[in-house]
Amino acid sequence: MKVAIITRSTLYTVPGGDTVQAVQTARHLADMDITAEIKLANETIDYQQYDLLHFFNLTRPADILHHSRNANTPFVISTIMVNYGEYDKLYRKGVGVLFGFLPTDRIEYMKTIARWLLGKDHLASPSYLWKGQYKSIVEILNKAAMILPNSNSEYRRIIQKYPCNVKHRVVPNGVDATLFRRDCAIKKEDNLVLCVARIEGIKNQLNLIRALNDTEFNVLLIGSHAPNQKGYYDQCRSIADSNITFIDHLPQDELVNYYKRAKVHVLPSWFETTGLSSIEAGVMGCNIVITDKGDAKEYFSHHAFYCDPADPKSIRAAVEKASNCKYNENLQPMILKRYTWKQAAIQTLKAYELTIKTHEKLTNSNFRDQGDSQSLWRL
Repeated sequence: MKVAIITRSTLYTVPGGDTVQAVQTARHLADMDITAEIKLANETIDYQQYDLLHFFNLTRPADILHHSRNANTPFVISTIMVNYGEYDKLYRKGVGVLFGFLPTDRIEYMKTIARWLLGKDHLASPSYLWKGQYKSIVEILNKAAMILPNSNSEYRRIIQKYPCNVKHRVVPNGVDATLFRRDCAIKKEDNLVLCVARIEGIKNQLNLIRALNDTEFNVLLIGSHAPNQKGYYDQCRSIADSNITFIDHLPQDELVNYYKRAKVHVLPSWFETTGLSSIEAGVMGCNIVITDKGDAKEYFSHHAFYCDPADPKSIRAAVEKASNCKYNENLQPMILKRYTWKQAAIQTLKAYELTIKTHEKLTNSNFRDQGDSQSLWRL
């Protein structure tokens, strides 16, 4: 089987969680003898080479429309459906304040057009300009063979907002179990707190800094700022006290030593589908503090400490509690059982196989119907 994994054009230049998900999915599919090639949305793709197309990021339908229309090939979608609504409406500054008066799909449309006009992204499908965000997503869902949300919670959100009958299979996000291995011989530093995430408004580092400024905690913010979030990054740095340290984006293998030493990892985002760094930190023996917004509770249940991202006092209280508690020894085996990239690849392959099998049945049925019609015409 040969599959094209088609992603945003900035997958490598602006790395994020979907970068890890795409790369690790392709890598672990290769371990199962599946050829999965990552293609960027702005590339010319020879669709005939592939048995299946696998798109990423339903919130970027302009990337999907062009290829899904031009290819006579079945496709699935890793939806990665982040809800930016609360952040966009309530907490954006500057021109972004106007978003507070618009529906979320209109906001995403404007952001897509702005990235294109500013030359920060490629617009693969010109028809997106007149179809808009909502109608584009509905068209894609109605044509997709299957969607692969990261949780049941994400699936319910999609169907509620974009009613359709598309099939689905939950494919969890994961961790590289060969890389992120807990070392109990290394003593945790009780006051060391990590936040591994791209620095941008939705990740909410600003309120994290407000919560932990001038405290006993040594806070390491690991990640580069998003291209259009330099002002947010500067604001974070301007208010940070001496106990807050900024470290640029690090490759995953360099994160390991930080996870080994930290007692707490915190991700107080305005919304998370999962939070890859929370999974990585959890399997490395960190107590994890996460947002109470989004789908993460389906992953971590009672194994995490939850905070309200709007309230710095809530963030601080959750971090303090996590730093004073022993590590939950049930967390690591739970993650290794359910949330590894190997498990994700297994579920992805099952979705591929079902999609191709269904497509072949439909194709054969159409051929038979055409044959019957021709026979009747001859009669």
